[in-house]
Amino acid sequence: MSGYSEDEKLRLQQLRALRRRWLRDQELSEREPVLPPRRPGPVAAFWERFLQPGGLWRHQLFKAYETGGFVLTRVLVPAWIILYYLKYHVMKTPHGVVMSNPRIFPGDRILETGEIIPPLKDEPDEHH
Repeated sequence: MSGYSEDEKLRLQQLRALRRRWLRDQELSEREPVLPPRRPGPVAAFWERFLQPGGLWRHQLFKAYETGGFVLTRVLVPAWIILYYLKYHVMKTPHGVVMSNPRIFPGDRILETGEIIPPLKDEPDEHH
């Protein structure tokens, strides 16, 4: 016996028809998907109204954004670069850098008071 029996052929035909019907059912019509009405929260509703084209606030915000970008890129960053170069490469004593006092050794005279620094005490041979 070769090939399918009549019952097997009928079963395969029915399965093919079911698969075709199932695939056709997966296609969406123009009315699908049916979604519930969207109700955004107060913040999302504000931003949807705020970002609609042609609004006055949107225009003012865009102008402020452009001005801020211009000031940052054309004024603040170049000023910072120039200040950095002057502070660390040109000035002899940069602003904010504290110069350390000269070293004082035993026997030296303090100029302000005229006091002489006494010699250090001799330490015994013991450790700590």
